[in-house]
Amino acid sequence: MSETSTNEDFSEMHEPHWVLREAFQLLVFGLVFAELMLAVAVQRGLIWLAVPLLLVVSHLMHGTLIGLHEAAHGLLRKNRRFNEFDGLVIGVLSLMSFSLYRVVHQTHHAYLATERDYEFWPLSHPTTPRWKRCLAAFLELNFGFLYGPFLFVRAFFLSPSPVRNKRVRRRVWAELALMVAVWTLILWATAVFGLWKYFFWLYLAPAFLAANLQSWRKYIEHVGMTGDTVNGSTRSIVAKSWMGRLVAFTLLHEPFHGVHHQQAGLPHSALPLHVEKLQPTQPGERAPYPGYRYAFVDLLRCLIDPRVGPQWRAI
Repeated sequence: MSETSTNEDFSEMHEPHWVLREAFQLLVFGLVFAELMLAVAVQRGLIWLAVPLLLVVSHLMHGTLIGLHEAAHGLLRKNRRFNEFDGLVIGVLSLMSFSLYRVVHQTHHAYLATERDYEFWPLSHPTTPRWKRCLAAFLELNFGFLYGPFLFVRAFFLSPSPVRNKRVRRRVWAELALMVAVWTLILWATAVFGLWKYFFWLYLAPAFLAANLQSWRKYIEHVGMTGDTVNGSTRSIVAKSWMGRLVAFTLLHEPFHGVHHQQAGLPHSALPLHVEKLQPTQPGERAPYPGYRYAFVDLLRCLIDPRVGPQWRAI
């Protein structure tokens, strides 16, 4: 089968319909259902059931975290107010200011993999010693729950900061204050009613794993890539198996990452329709990987000296 016909067949399999368009809502329903099952398993002491359910919850939490990304692009909900509300809620629950995330993420698109891409500090800075970049990679991949928010807060307090608009900065401060208030209330209620066991199983442990999954996916998408085009600085995944398509669905089609960087205004359900854009056309570009395990192996080879961006080719 030719490359062209393969692309056409894949696009045809992914014609967007209501199921794909409502992927986030289905993820949320799935997450709530899985959390309820996990709560029952924990309440009855069924650890053998609680552990696999925790892993399922972690994956679904990872998918809902990508909802924050979609909301930052204004693509999560058609209604702007609902889009902002969902982004704010996901942000508060993941220790992230939605407005701060949106501004800093814009640098990732505008200055992809360059030194002005604040999401990849310090891996995009050739002047950073290797040991510091390895330490940063270790912390982000293993403690993403805290390191991820740290990257964005760091950008907020930098001088100059990418968040320059005074109105936006006031909104970031308000969201940070809201986050403190909400989490103070949550922790207070947990302590008063003695719910620490449920807090650990239903939130802390799966959120910790979900944040690490987010970090690993982020690294798979970009770390080790030093091309000066989108396809030269991005790994994309185009899986043909039903399991691969299910994973892409639950990750709001983030595996088609190169398409997203070429057309950031496309809703996630439409990304598979443009899979042909992922084919290499310039030297240094890579074809999409047939599964995450292949891209994961490629990433592992890069972690010994983690770097991002074409500026490294001059070293």
